[in-house]
Parts: sequence; C-alpha cells; structure tokens
Amino acid sequence: MRRRGVTVILGALITALLAGGVMAIPLPYVVLKPGPTVNTLGSDNGKEVIQVTKADTSTSKGQLRLTTVGVQPSVELVWAIRGWFSDEQAVVPRELIYPPDQSEQQVEEQNAEEFKSSQHSAVTVALRELGYPVQTFVTEVSKDGPSAGVLQKDDVITSVDGTEVTSPDKLTQLVQAKPAGTPLKIGYTRAGKAGTATVTTKAAESGGTPRIGVGIDKKQPHPFDVNIDLDEIGGPSAGLMFTLGIIDKLRPADLTGGKIIAGTGTIDDEGNVGPIGGIPQKLVGAKEAGAQLFLVPADNCAEAVRNAVPGLPMAEVATVDDALTALQTFTSGGTPKPCPAA
Repeated sequence: MRRRGVTVILGALITALLAGGVMAIPLPYVVLKPGPTVNTLGSDNGKEVIQVTKADTSTSKGQLRLTTVGVQPSVELVWAIRGWFSDEQAVVPRELIYPPDQSEQQVEEQNAEEFKSSQHSAVTVALRELGYPVQTFVTEVSKDGPSAGVLQKDDVITSVDGTEVTSPDKLTQLVQAKPAGTPLKIGYTRAGKAGTATVTTKAAESGGTPRIGVGIDKKQPHPFDVNIDLDEIGGPSAGLMFTLGIIDKLRPADLTGGKIIAGTGTIDDEGNVGPIGGIPQKLVGAKEAGAQLFLVPADNCAEAVRNAVPGLPMAEVATVDDALTALQTFTSGGTPKPCPAA
C-alpha cells in the first residue's frame, strides 16, 4: 500500500510538471485585446495630438477618440485558454498579424509607414473639406506625346470630359476609363486662367494603358501647417478620426456637441473610409473610454453588429461626408444611419 501510494503521488507530480511545461510552451497564436483610445482633440504624453500653426483653432467640449487593438505576441496555453473564453479578447493565428516571411520588427516598421501615410491622407481630406482643394499639376510634357503643344508644365488639370479631377489618382482613373485613341476634353488653369484642350490618348509601349503623355504631381496650397504627433500607434486605421479632428480644430463649430465620439477606419485621398481589423476589441475599448457613439466603416458593419456592445450605438460611414453627417445628426439629438442588422 505504501509503495502504491508513493507511485500515485509521483504520477500526480509528474503529470503536474508535464502540464506546467505544456502550459508554458509558446503557441503559434496571438491574443487581441482592447487597446488604448486617444482623443485626437486632446494631448498625449504632454503634447497636442493635432498641432496647427499659423491659424486660429477652436476648442471642443467633447472628444473624438481613435481606437486601437492591443496585441499579445507571445502566447502560452494558459493565455490562449483565457482568450478563448473571453468576450473581450480574440485568439488568432500568429501568421495573420506576423506573416511568416516578416519579422516582428518588419511588421512594426510597415505599420509605422501605414500610420504616416494615413496622416497625410487625413490632412489632405480635411483641408479639402475646409476649402483647400488638391491641385493636380503638370510636371513635364512628353515631346512626342499626345499633350505636346497642348498642355504645358505647371498647368493645373481640373477636369476630364466634365468630371472634376480631385487628385492625381482621379486623373489617372479618368484617362484610363476609356480605350487608347479616345479624344478627351481636358480642363485646366494656366497662370490663373481657365482653358480647355482636346487630347487624344495613346497606348503606352508596355501594356497598352491609355496615356496623355504628361508627368503629374499634386499640391494643396493653404496658409497654415498641420502636424500629427502621436507615439506608439501603428497602422492606417486612425485615418478617419484624424480627419475629423483636423476639421474640428479648424472650424469654429464644435463637431462633438460636447459628446464623446469614438471610431475607426482608414481614409484615402478621396475621403473614402476603408475597413480595419479588430472591430470587436475597438468597440469594447471605446465603451470603456465613455464613448456615446461609434463610427463604423461600412465594410465592418456586419462584424460590428455581431459584436455589438450594449449601450454603445453605432453609425455606418463609407466616406468622411457620411461621418460629418452622422456627427451633426447625433449632436442634434437625432439617430445617425445605423449599421444594418445582419
């Protein structure tokens, strides 16, 4: 009996040790958690998040909070089990966040670049909303190209066949929308004077893509400077909230109406709001920060509805104009366009 008892005790001890070892082995997963939220109208680490110089700015009574997702990159079994049973966390394959062909440092560097790009687009869209349009201008004209003798260096291209050119990308889309050999009516300004010209597109030597034979770039003249200063945030998902923050600071009216608004979404130069990851965690983080409304990218609505947080209404937004409309409606006591039920 004594030997049997010792055997049972040793067996239990070995089992516990083995279990402990298994619990400590890193798994090929990461845990997503609600991350911090930041008021784009306020300060972070003692510095204004959105800094405007050479212009008067307004102060809002409410907040416009960007939301983030915290990533736990090293996951042991005990953490995975907790994540699987949590309503606020998600356990996902590590390769979804850290692709096998990239190191953690490379992923962080890419996130930093995307964050910087989102800031540029946010400034572009906000300034256009404030009355400072993007100008697409000619940097060079190919000597033997379709625009030779028609367009000139420094011409600002304003339209193609009556459709407004709002960015270099828009110009490219309009030129390539019709087959090579199509005559296009190009609107432009030269030295402040408006003009029009007909340019017949020509296929590029490689690929046959329609071209008008000019180099282009963009400028957006404005009398002030805008800078975004925020550390330890990566990725493009703060673009929408940065855009709204810049607009709110440079407009006398308070977009927030004294309320706490949170949201997420990428922004491109045309003002389109794109989908992001981690919507369930961002909703939880927003609620914990006291948000009274959450702006959801239209393409994230189905997921957001499945993970709705009680007491946190959501508004569907596909463009920055949708977001501005949602804010105006909400702060006036109305109900913004909700995410449709699944």
